Amino acid sequence: MRPFKFFTSLAMAVTLAFAVSSPVRAAYPEKPVNLIIAFTAGGSSDVQARIMQKYWNKYVKQPWVFVYKPGAGGMIGFTEIAKASKDGYTFGGMNLPHMVLQELSQKAAFTSDSYEYLAQVVNDPQCVAVLKTSKFKNFKEILDFAKSNPNKLKVGLVGPLSGHHLMYLEFCKLFPEAKITKVFYKGAADQNAALLGGEVDLIFGNINDIMRSISEFHILNVASEKRNAFLPDVPTLKEQGINLVSDIRRIFACPKGTDPEAVRFLRVTLKKICNDPDYLEDMKKAGQPAEYLDPASLEAYIRSLEVVDKKLLQENGLIK
Repeated sequence: MRPFKFFTSLAMAVTLAFAVSSPVRAAYPEKPVNLIIAFTAGGSSDVQARIMQKYWNKYVKQPWVFVYKPGAGGMIGFTEIAKASKDGYTFGGMNLPHMVLQELSQKAAFTSDSYEYLAQVVNDPQCVAVLKTSKFKNFKEILDFAKSNPNKLKVGLVGPLSGHHLMYLEFCKLFPEAKITKVFYKGAADQNAALLGGEVDLIFGNINDIMRSISEFHILNVASEKRNAFLPDVPTLKEQGINLVSDIRRIFACPKGTDPEAVRFLRVTLKKICNDPDYLEDMKKAGQPAEYLDPASLEAYIRSLEVVDKKLLQENGLIK
């Protein structure tokens, strides 16, 4: 055998042996994917994720396994997401500004740098709501009464250190002469019940939560940049000359350092779901204000929240 042919044959044999001994990596995902929900089953976060699961199953063969880790305003679940395996088989749903507020004020075991951000899926604006039987027919009447009758009005909030609480702090900053007493509740159901029962005069709450009692509530304004599709006849606070925007956003994230192939797949698939017309229709039926943000835009929004919310909390002596 000639030397050239010998070495060529040897190289081919080595290549073949290497190929046989090195199995090709299976395409992700090759097994079920865990989805951590940081709030209770049946809540707004769970409802949204269940809708999304339906469309995940439309595009992906491997299912989701729901893992509930509620408590501490989502902090327990957010921590579980940050500390999960980085193999791509665990990600989770998170809420803003909850995550940022916990990072800033509660000595959380995570920071905003603990995650790979996948997508924003919901933007749920805050509203100003009173009972339909209330004497207040618009926001100006509430302001005028609060200025003339300091601390006589009570506003129900979920909190403390929640999106509702932040809206209250912004309100106090804009109208320091309008004194309204805040009353905190553990959740939106308690907050709604307080308004229905006459414990408070008004509430700052999210569209998705307030819509559950829409037959008995009068929504005066929405704290958003533009009118909301769920409440097209309700003016924004900005339309009333009040520069106040406040919302709760639902996002998906996985641990920092997660396998890049898995991160890419999750980002592409979640975007595909968020653009599916049938998914958007199901979200609308469920009262879920769908709004997609790509990972880069989402991370930029989180960084802006950290600056704005930190300043607001410091101004009110809630953090140093």
